[in-house]
Amino acid sequence: MDFEQEALQALRRDVHGGKSAMWHQVEGAGKGEPFVLRHLLKHGVQTPSRLAGALHASSGRISALLGSMEKKGYVTREIDDHDRRNILVTLTDKGTERARHDRDDVDSVVRWIFSQMGERRTREFVELAGEFMTYMSVCTPGGPRPSAEDVRQAFAEREERDRQDESPGDSGGGADGSGRTADGAKGAEGLNDTADAVSSADGSGGSKQAKVAKTAVPKG
Repeated sequence: MDFEQEALQALRRDVHGGKSAMWHQVEGAGKGEPFVLRHLLKHGVQTPSRLAGALHASSGRISALLGSMEKKGYVTREIDDHDRRNILVTLTDKGTERARHDRDDVDSVVRWIFSQMGERRTREFVELAGEFMTYMSVCTPGGPRPSAEDVRQAFAEREERDRQDESPGDSGGGADGSGRTADGAKGAEGLNDTADAVSSADGSGGSKQAKVAKTAVPKG
């Protein structure tokens, strides 16, 4: 067995074989209502079509979801004064409080885990998780492996995002203005992406979606 297949099986075994309440919460954050709350908290006012695209959901699904969230008092939907064809979705104070509470609950646990791992291994983990998800971002299940240029572009965009997050005077927290740029916050967000990536594997041991591209990372 090559090391790539061995690593994939070990990752799938660890994720699916030892799921905890914490992991279920992390997985759930990438779906439905928790995702919309988190997305609005981070990015601010959105249109239903943008939310549907981010969630990879149909317009009917996002409409029903927003209707339910509106009844709970988490969001409002209003016609855009500048373009009456658009509907603007905004978090209410109640929705903001719920989104921050859910985020902070997960972040607190992740920070504790990192405290057990120690600073050196935590920083290594965050760096490797970021590298893994950068490769994942340019892979398409069933499609050709990305070119060296695709990989270079993906890593360049990642570096630019990191610079923007760490730039002086930048709130770094999107619409919530929390300025969460510590490894704990990055690690918590990365767990959502990793959960989605591993859970998408088909369980056959040969999932194309869970394998990363073998193209070398450009140096310098």
